[in-house]
Amino acid sequence: MRTAVSLPPFTDPATLVDMAVDAERAGWDGVFLWDHMVLVRDLRLDVHDPWVLLGAMARETERVLLGPLVTPLARRRPWTLAREVITLDHLSGGRAVLGVGLGEPADADFTAFGEASGDRERAALLDEGLEVVDGLLRGPLDHDGEAYHVHAELLPRPVQAPRPPIWVAAVAPHPRPMARARRWDGVVPISLDHQMTPDEVGAYIGAAPRPEGWDVVVNRAPGIPPADFAAAGASWLVEGAWPQGDWVKDLRTRIAAGPQGG
Repeated sequence: MRTAVSLPPFTDPATLVDMAVDAERAGWDGVFLWDHMVLVRDLRLDVHDPWVLLGAMARETERVLLGPLVTPLARRRPWTLAREVITLDHLSGGRAVLGVGLGEPADADFTAFGEASGDRERAALLDEGLEVVDGLLRGPLDHDGEAYHVHAELLPRPVQAPRPPIWVAAVAPHPRPMARARRWDGVVPISLDHQMTPDEVGAYIGAAPRPEGWDVVVNRAPGIPPADFAAAGASWLVEGAWPQGDWVKDLRTRIAAGPQGG
């Protein structure tokens, strides 16, 4: 099982880049970033763009995987996202990964900006957007769908062939998000009101055989041994923090302790 840290990009950018460097030195395997416009209005957070930060992190690290966990594809142009993934993959020497999902919360991050906010509408944009991103990362694309019409080729190709991995967030206990994730390279199982336990992760993934190389990327619930998540099927265990209190100091302490420190 590999390990990663998930950074809320809600402090100054230099600190976030330093945290990525610290994570690599401490032995973590990946550094991922949240992707929000506001998150929670009442918190009045300083929110920075994950893709700019990921580019800076790519230049300051050598080994860790880098990507968003997760980016809401419904409010991004798929061709722009594909270009960002390609650029990150080249900057990092083939270490990019793309995590996608519907995006939450719908009010502060979608409705407030005039974006589609209904679950079904966002799901449709996510599914079609994934087809476009996948096609553009692989080669020339001719796509005519409900929302997007793309007839283009993006060069250069990504460093990773045929493209960087795509992980899809799936909200338990709903079956459709899990079915979507099984069509791609991995799943990020989540609950909207708590950190999932190993038993919950195992039950949601189910007993069906996994596609070869399919990742299960789990946010670690506090106090539960990593081995319990590995036994439940996790291939990645992610440590993070909610952006309240002295979360930067607390997360830096956990990063410095290394993957076996918690």
